Amino acid sequence: MRCRSVVLLVLALFFGLVIALPTPAPCQIPATQSQSSQTATPPAAEGHASIPSAPPIASNAPRMSKQTRYEVIHDFEMQVVYARTVFPMGVKGLQLNQGVLTPHGEQLKESLAIYGPAIKPGDPAQISWVQIKDDHIHFELNGGPIRKKKWYQRVEVSGGAGPALTPGSGENPQANAHGSFLDLYFGKYVPEMTAQQLRSLLYPALDFTARNKEQAYLDTVPPKVKEAIQAHRVLVGMNSEMVIHAKGKPPKKVRERDGETEYEEWIYGEPPADVDFVRIVGDEVVRVETMKIDGEKIVRTQKEVVLPDRDKEKEAKGDQERPANAPSLRRPGEDSEDVPKPSQGVSPTPPMPPPDVPQPPS
Repeated sequence: MRCRSVVLLVLALFFGLVIALPTPAPCQIPATQSQSSQTATPPAAEGHASIPSAPPIASNAPRMSKQTRYEVIHDFEMQVVYARTVFPMGVKGLQLNQGVLTPHGEQLKESLAIYGPAIKPGDPAQISWVQIKDDHIHFELNGGPIRKKKWYQRVEVSGGAGPALTPGSGENPQANAHGSFLDLYFGKYVPEMTAQQLRSLLYPALDFTARNKEQAYLDTVPPKVKEAIQAHRVLVGMNSEMVIHAKGKPPKKVRERDGETEYEEWIYGEPPADVDFVRIVGDEVVRVETMKIDGEKIVRTQKEVVLPDRDKEKEAKGDQERPANAPSLRRPGEDSEDVPKPSQGVSPTPPMPPPDVPQPPS
C-alpha cells in the first residue's frame, strides 16, 4: 500500500508540472520581400486609371497591313464617341489633316447656314462605317450623309406594258438629316499604326475618352467658361448654348426691344428665391441682372469672357473688302453710295431709250 501511494503521488506531481508549463507560441514565418511588396501596394481604383498617350507614328512606317485594316474596322465600327466640333449635314463633312480641320471659319459657317448642323460639340455620335482608302480613312457618323439603299429598293417589278415599279420608291435614299462624315488624311499612304495612335489622331474632332455628353462639351470650351458652367454661373460674353449648359433651359422667355436692338430675356428662378435675368442679343449674353432675396440688385454688363472664334470672325468681316461684282439691291439707274452727288443734291435722271415703234409688215 505504501508503494502504491508513493507512485500515485509521483504521478500527480508530474502531471501538475506539465499543466503549469507555458504553452509555446506558434512558429511565425517572416514575410518575404515579394509578399511585403504585394501587400504594401494597393490595387488601382477602378475607373481612375490614366490613359497613356500614344507614341507618334514613325516617319518610315510601312503601309497598313491587311490584318491591321481588319482590326481597325472591327474596333471602330459601331463605336459611340463624342463630337468635339460641329459637323455640317449633307455631303460636305469635315477633313482632318495634321491636326487641322477643314472647312473652318467662314466656309464652315456658310455650310452650316445652308445645310444646318448634323452633330454639335458634345453630342454623342456613332461611327457607322469605316473605309480605309489609299491616302485617308473615311469615317461615317450616324449613318453618313447619304442613306444607303435597302435590298428591296433594288428590286424592280414590271408588267407587260406598264412602267417598272420599285418597292419603296417613295423613300429618298439621298437624304440623311442626322449623318455626316470625317476624312483623316495622311501623306502618301495610310501607315501602319495602333488603335490608340488612331484615336489620338482623331482627337481634334472626336473624343473617345469622355464618359458623358456634359464632359465632352466642357472639354471644348475655354477654362474660365468651364469653371462657370460647373458652378452654374452665367458670364457676360457666353453664347446661348453655354447658358443652357450652366443653368438649363429657361422656364420663362421675354422678347423686348431697346431702341433698335431686339433682345431676349431669359428668367431663372422665382421669388422668394434669387432671380436671374439673362439678356441675350443675337447669340451673346450682354447683361446679367440678379435680384437677391434681401432686395439687393446686381447688374453685370462688362464682358467677362471673350470667345476666340467669335472675335476672329468679327475681325475677318471687318477686314474683308466688298468685291466689285457683289450683288446690290439698287434699282437700275440708281447711284451707289460712293459715287459723288451733284451740288443740288439730286442726281440727273438717266435718258430713257425711245419706245419701239411697230413697223408695217413687208
